[in-house]
Amino acid sequence: MSRSSYYKYLNKKPSNRELENVEIEKKIINIHKESKNRYGAIKINESLKTLGVTISSKRTQRLMKKLGIKSIIARKYRPTSSKRKIEEQENVLKRDFNTTTINEKWVIDLTYIYTIKDGWCYLASVMDLYSRKIIGYAMSKSIDTNLALQAVKNAFSLQKPILSYGIS
Repeated sequence: MSRSSYYKYLNKKPSNRELENVEIEKKIINIHKESKNRYGAIKINESLKTLGVTISSKRTQRLMKKLGIKSIIARKYRPTSSKRKIEEQENVLKRDFNTTTINEKWVIDLTYIYTIKDGWCYLASVMDLYSRKIIGYAMSKSIDTNLALQAVKNAFSLQKPILSYGIS
């Protein structure tokens, strides 16, 4: 290495581009915080344009990568087919949802909920058709028969219904 290159390296001043990037990085951090860490490069780039900073989306991506900033991404749920044989159960209600007393008919619903920490979680809830209230529920990271059974057990322990036919 030549002597002149060495001393030029020691006395190096930041370029105009580097100084500009520092200012833009501060604005990117502020925009990202204001969006509660939700905005990605495209929306941050649009927000920068409203502030009067016109740069390419690729440059915004590079600066975000340098800062370690990422947007929150929720993946779409893609159900997979089961290889197991499905046992068909008797339809006890036969689409008759009318009731005359409390605890006469209950229905179960399964809901898919995406969480940032755990990914997809599943909520099984039991509703009494007479009062239209949720009387029991259970939540799990896996969807299976045990989830629905736990929700029914919770409803059963809270309501303590009198059984009119052989369900145990």
